[in-house]
Amino acid sequence: MLIINAFLHTMTGQNIENGYLRAEDGVIREMGPMPVKPGEEETVYDAQGAGLYPGFIDAHTHLGMWEDGLTFEGDDGNEETDPVTPQMRAIDAINPVDRCFREALAAGITTVVTGPGSANAIGGQMAAIKTYGCCIDQMIIKAPVAIKMALGENPKTVYHGKNQAPCTRMCTAALIREQLYKAKRYMEEKERAEQDEEFDLPEYDMKCEALLPALRRETEVHFHAHRADDIFTAVRIAKEFQLDYVVIHGTEGHLVAGALREEGARVLSGPFLCDRSKPELRNLTPETPGVLAGNDVPTAIITDHPVIPIQYLPLCAGLAVREGMQHEDALRAITVNPAKICGIDGRVGTLEVGKDADMVLFDADPLTVAAKPKMVFARGERVQMERMERP
Repeated sequence: MLIINAFLHTMTGQNIENGYLRAEDGVIREMGPMPVKPGEEETVYDAQGAGLYPGFIDAHTHLGMWEDGLTFEGDDGNEETDPVTPQMRAIDAINPVDRCFREALAAGITTVVTGPGSANAIGGQMAAIKTYGCCIDQMIIKAPVAIKMALGENPKTVYHGKNQAPCTRMCTAALIREQLYKAKRYMEEKERAEQDEEFDLPEYDMKCEALLPALRRETEVHFHAHRADDIFTAVRIAKEFQLDYVVIHGTEGHLVAGALREEGARVLSGPFLCDRSKPELRNLTPETPGVLAGNDVPTAIITDHPVIPIQYLPLCAGLAVREGMQHEDALRAITVNPAKICGIDGRVGTLEVGKDADMVLFDADPLTVAAKPKMVFARGERVQMERMERP
């Protein structure tokens, strides 16, 4: 496949105003300024000056976990029988034929991070996946990409209703610490048994096993935290256990942006195209991602689908621009930034040779309400937008 006469928004800092991009076997093989000679058997698309962007990325969703148009039958996002469930895997619950996957793809969103909700102190394992395909095992970029943990209002509300712990922020943090300490001791006992044949392996513990990659910094920990106090509880716990952490939502991040910069925090900002549906959202504003980016805090914009339907991710980025975020920062917040923050930038997030050939073509500014993709490419093949078919 060859795309010609495109404005290549590479998201690497070096755009190509009139360029071409060649893809083969689902990967970008070649790109550069025009002219280019098409191969004999290449399918050629003339962009006619339109802008070509890397496929958009929504780094925090529950896509396929709460199915569209269903209630309990399609609700697989929270295992509310236990507040500590690190062993739960998103890939065992995602329904990739949910129609919201097609809506995401039609909007140019080719990669998402999806997984458990925030009912539990430790909810389970997030997955980075493509939005095209019919078998989740063939859609995975990285799983687990993160362990989901949640602070603040949600866990205490859920378990207060069950007359069970946690009912306070203190208890939520204590449950997280307790399980991390158990996992740390479990890891140390396993390591000792591997070095000393006279020392027995500990009895298999699925919860502890699930947390080992986080303790070894092989997998991130994504902390659901809206209020500033909850954000810094996340930072505190991450420091105690040397976790590679990311703050999810960070609704009050604009109030503490300087402190977040000093801590080296990264934030997946959103949703903010919504109402203040609970007390901890009272300071919600679409200015937040712009303030964070302006303070050099690595920031991505998220929908938290289905809180905001995933196809409105570019619109959320446009709203952030209206409220003060630099346009280029907003584009980065739905392409390269989420890829880097989630550790999947080796495959997605920019237009570069060797990256996945997932791209979206716009003949207008993609962050405006009237913009609609002219073409979407997945695995180096054009998606038939009329039928929203996957290649």
